[in-house]
Amino acid sequence: MTASSHNDHTLTDRLIDCIENDILPLTTAGVAAGNKIFGAALLSKHDLTTVLAETNNETENPLWHGEMHLLKRYYELPASGRPQPTDMIFLSTHEPCSLCLSAITWSGFDNFYYLFSHEDSRDAFAIPHDLKILKEVFDVDPGEYRRDNAFWRCHALRDLVAGLDESDSGTCNNRIDSIVERYNQLSNAYQADKGQNDIPLN
Repeated sequence: MTASSHNDHTLTDRLIDCIENDILPLTTAGVAAGNKIFGAALLSKHDLTTVLAETNNETENPLWHGEMHLLKRYYELPASGRPQPTDMIFLSTHEPCSLCLSAITWSGFDNFYYLFSHEDSRDAFAIPHDLKILKEVFDVDPGEYRRDNAFWRCHALRDLVAGLDESDSGTCNNRIDSIVERYNQLSNAYQADKGQNDIPLN
């Protein structure tokens, strides 16, 4: 089964629900501990249940971005009961950076979905490193990496919402607006306290 086996509204609604109820509580605690606002989750393609959710843990290790910390925890699950990457949806609150894009690829996932773009990370949340690294290291301008390639296809959650009928898109946009406000509050808290941590790129 693929993510596309579910109708667009069911999938979109469930991804929003996962961010709101599975990732955000973890991120709230993570920001209180000095970490960034990024989080991620794995959902079953079969029934859209949450397999695992995690948040940024850079105060422990600067490599533990939300996606990286999720993958660390995923591979700590017993192999006998661990779903295959191709049987899951990879959901990231923010468009993955080059490190996380590579980790998703090496781990065998064939998809990822995200809510906030690289530009949002830079402009709304004052974290410009994703775009700066893409440009400085890989000479890639915003939006120019291949979003549909031999390894995976990525999807912006806002594009899914835009494709729904008016009543469904309105409901989803209202839920996203509420989530955005919560992330704005968390971002303000992180920015106010980030001088107290020793994350290299804070």
